[in-house]
Amino acid sequence: MTSKTCLVVDDSRVIRKVSRRILEEMGFEVAEAADGVEAMAWCAAVLPDVILLDWRMPNMDGLEFVRRLRAEPNGAAPKVVFCSVESDLDAIREALDAGADEYIMKPFDGGIVAGKLAALGVAA
Repeated sequence: MTSKTCLVVDDSRVIRKVSRRILEEMGFEVAEAADGVEAMAWCAAVLPDVILLDWRMPNMDGLEFVRRLRAEPNGAAPKVVFCSVESDLDAIREALDAGADEYIMKPFDGGIVAGKLAALGVAA
């Protein structure tokens, strides 16, 4: 059985590193992108099972990325989990309306990520 893949999209190298460690401990193969532009290029080559997505990034933010992803031919396939410090309910609703499957507040830990992914049915 092949392991599940997760693309971590965040402009913070520290957040990508922490996320990678959590996800690899859960059995995921992890790739990283620093912004939405990089993430779109990655998804065009290999569509991941899960995408952990930051909201505020340069070049292309998380909202624009998820809208573009969902417009692609197979763009509905990956589970997209927004990870943000944004706590405003309208903003969270906007992310979910744009196509995100779930939402995690930063800072997060392995238990939170595992719970959300299990709820989405994408444990590695």
